[in-house]
Formats: sequence, C-alpha cells, structure tokens
Amino acid sequence: MITDLVQIRRMGEKNRAENLRFRKYLKSHEWVERQFRHAAEEVHDQIDCRECAECCRVTEVQLAERDVEHLAKFLRIKPAAFVEQYTMEGSDGELILKRSEKGCVFLDGNECMVYEARPGNCEKFPHLLKGSGSIPSRMWQFVDRATYCPIVYNWLEMVKGLTKFR
Repeated sequence: MITDLVQIRRMGEKNRAENLRFRKYLKSHEWVERQFRHAAEEVHDQIDCRECAECCRVTEVQLAERDVEHLAKFLRIKPAAFVEQYTMEGSDGELILKRSEKGCVFLDGNECMVYEARPGNCEKFPHLLKGSGSIPSRMWQFVDRATYCPIVYNWLEMVKGLTKFR
C-alpha cells in the first residue's frame, strides 16, 4: 500500500494515460461491482484519510444548500453569514468552501475544524464507497484523484489486477 504523497503524485501522473485506458476498459465490459466495492473497503480500512487530508488541500468542495444550513448551525451563525465568511465562487461559478493557498478554510494542519458537520461531498470523498451511479460511470473522477489520493491510487491499482487489465 503506497501512502507517500510525493510518490502518489509521481506514480499517479505516470499512470494517467494507462488509467484513462483502464477507464474505457471498465466502461466497455460488464462487471459485478461488488468486487470493486470490496476492494475499496479493503483500501479504506488500511488508510486513514484524516492522517493525509490532501483532498482538503487540492479539491474544491461544492456546497449544497443543506451543507450551508448544517455548517451554519454547527458554527452557530446565520446561513447568510456563513456564505459571506466561509464560501467563494468556484472555477465553474458554483458555491464552494473558501480556499487559501493552504487549502480549505476549515483545514488546520491535517484536521478538519468542522469534521462533525462537514459537507456531503467531503463525507463521501473519494466517492468509491459512496456516490451516485456505478463505479465505471464515475471513473472520470478517479483518474485525477489517483494523483493525490492514496485511497484512489491504491484502489485503481488493485482493481486493475482484479480485472486482469494489464
């Protein structure tokens, strides 16, 4: 299991073209997803996201209205105040959690200061075990995530073996 973030970045980028081919391979065959989910559970059990927090440094977190309400309640402020203080416009014009050069506004070291009330997108990340649609239909997300998320990188490598891709 590879967890070193420098190595994940390097290997994820090196494998990008292969991962794109693998994405097409998965989408062009019929699979029993249970094996993919089992592999995801296995990798999740071995890697503690809260020790890494790279996703909090790299990704934009799009917010749903319920996320705004939940976080505002958690912080004991009005939703409008939450939006004003803790959100910004994302690269596609969507409402996201405010970011700095260090990542998410709520990231302190590797700890999320609002972990108990974190947005749904954060709770479901990296969307292997929780997500809408089949895993093959969500594969476009995983090619990029394999360059910074140890769970996704290791899962992709495991599933390539399960499917005899190589």
